[in-house]
Amino acid sequence: MPVSRWAKLGELTSKLAGDAVAESVANALRSPVERLRAAKRAQQRRAEKLVSGLSKLKGAAMKLGQQAALLASNLDLPDEVQEQLAKLHSQAEPVPWDVIQDALEAELGSSLDAFATIEETPLGTASLAQAHAATLQDGTAVVVKVLHHGIDESVEADLLAMKAIMGAGRLVGRGRDETQDLFDELAEHLREELDYALEADNLEMFGQRFADDPRFDIPSVHRDLSTARVLTMGRVLGKPIGDFVAEASSEARHAAGRNLADLFFESAFRHRVLHADPHPGNFLFAPDGRVGLLDFGCVKHFDEAWIGIYARLVLAAVDGDRTGILDATRELGAWTGDSPEAADVIVDFCDAVMAPLRDGPYTIGHEDRMLERVRPVTERMWQFAEIRGPRHLLFLHRTLGGLYTMMRELEVTEDWPVRMRPHLESAAR
Repeated sequence: MPVSRWAKLGELTSKLAGDAVAESVANALRSPVERLRAAKRAQQRRAEKLVSGLSKLKGAAMKLGQQAALLASNLDLPDEVQEQLAKLHSQAEPVPWDVIQDALEAELGSSLDAFATIEETPLGTASLAQAHAATLQDGTAVVVKVLHHGIDESVEADLLAMKAIMGAGRLVGRGRDETQDLFDELAEHLREELDYALEADNLEMFGQRFADDPRFDIPSVHRDLSTARVLTMGRVLGKPIGDFVAEASSEARHAAGRNLADLFFESAFRHRVLHADPHPGNFLFAPDGRVGLLDFGCVKHFDEAWIGIYARLVLAAVDGDRTGILDATRELGAWTGDSPEAADVIVDFCDAVMAPLRDGPYTIGHEDRMLERVRPVTERMWQFAEIRGPRHLLFLHRTLGGLYTMMRELEVTEDWPVRMRPHLESAAR
């Protein structure tokens, strides 16, 4: 890692650590209520410093900042903190074509002759890679994804730095062991995203499980034109969700929403594996509502027993079963204490999410007030250290939240308990 990169990360760590020390000293003179208010302000300041510092570094460090945004969301931190961290999801600056061309020549050599064309202007640039449209000699449309130079060499050092930053700045304001557990989950999946052979395996696995399924379009893999740093896959056509919503009929929008919901229910509860990067840019929509999936670098696998317990929790939440909710929450490791107040908050959270869905068809759309119902409960939940965010919930809830956001755009009406129950019961058995 270049010395300048170490220096910038070290400077960022020092700033956040200094802010935390100053906050600790000031708290000695504050009342409990003032401490809570000050803690929210301090977390926002730290998030702003983190965003400013990591945005300049790009690469793995920026990706880790994006993952910190995910962690903040999973821990239900204040909206102000989440809004700051969400800024790290903006698209990175494109890598010049000559750099990409050198990488392709180094990785593929004479195999480059298989391409008839490669467009120099990228389809998109992310924190870890850049994608270019291309065609093969037989006219097949493909996408060539190229890992940024130096990412794999710097990722371990960036992981250590990000761990120090989170610890020094107490960014998420939770217990050290809980934060460590979630950070380990983020680090594991970040390393996996640098392995294009693994992503090719993921593509083929999803392609087999949803083979010939008219609801989904999964890219094919061109193994002979892929390496550890280059991934060539079939091009999926369709419109981004904003363009699709602007043009699609009500029937097509409902079909797309049901397809997104089915993708989650079937993947998680029947196949026990999840496409866990629900950024809207990773989904394309055909005119009939068929959903095309992109970017299989982040895929989460679940243990059969664990996903079965989670399914029991959701079933209990659907049915308003307090005992079932609390028993499953404890089995998942999401509740480690025994205070009645914490139990009430857990049940209230489940009711805030599920109660409106229990009375028949429900529209997830712009008029949906689920976030407004959930927010005050999560603010109460955040005060209980015995309520935790287990690592396996991180990507599960990230995916569910991303799909929910897209379904709000689609304005989907469905009897959701009826649609999800068969999948939940299958996993619970």
